[in-house]
Amino acid sequence: MDQLLDFTGKVALVTGGSRGLGREMALALAARGADVIITSRKADACEAVAEEIEALGRSAMAYGCHVGHWGEIDAMVEAAYERFGKIDILINNAGMSPLYESLSAISEELFDKVIGVNLKGPFRLMATVGERMAAGDGGSIVNISSIASLQPSPNSEPYGAAKSGLNALTRSFAFAFGPNVRVNGIAAGPFLTDISKAWDMAAFEKQAKSRHALKRGGQPDEIVGAALYLAGPGGSFTTGTVIRVDGGTP
Repeated sequence: MDQLLDFTGKVALVTGGSRGLGREMALALAARGADVIITSRKADACEAVAEEIEALGRSAMAYGCHVGHWGEIDAMVEAAYERFGKIDILINNAGMSPLYESLSAISEELFDKVIGVNLKGPFRLMATVGERMAAGDGGSIVNISSIASLQPSPNSEPYGAAKSGLNALTRSFAFAFGPNVRVNGIAAGPFLTDISKAWDMAAFEKQAKSRHALKRGGQPDEIVGAALYLAGPGGSFTTGTVIRVDGGTP
């Protein structure tokens, strides 16, 4: 195996790992030697992905956790360290971007949920796991952000604000835990995951063909290359940055 893509002996924690981009990253890490902790709100969905990972010959741990709740995060982290003794890679992938009729229709509860899952949870995970990484053998943290954080657009105001905050935390934590821990982000563009089922696909395809460089949405497995680079030895001199994986979205 290419040493730049070798994760043998590593332990990865992937939030939102039961579907979409998270599932693809978890399976890609396992295929290259990593043991993986899969967490999302639905424990049964995590179990299904854990079985796929174990079929690849790696160890897996499924854990139901709402990353917007710090108590649940702390319990999950403790369980992961009890099982594996370490976490080498943290991928903060869990996120939510709900639709709403108007800005004034956004309830305080919905706003808090968006901030909780996209910003508050990753902060806590980076703080708790990152401290242990820095005190031990180091590690890598990858935050899945969004192009909405770089180019704010209508219909994603709370989400874009939360992801902008995540970008700021990405750089700040890189300095807080360097040099042993690298912290980077991926500003993901329009990927065709379960979330895209709520889109007006005819309108999206028309816009993509006229404005996007690749003239299409991304497939979930197309996040893998960037994630492996940032998480592994190939990205050894990359930290505190957010790279775009967006198909040339303007």
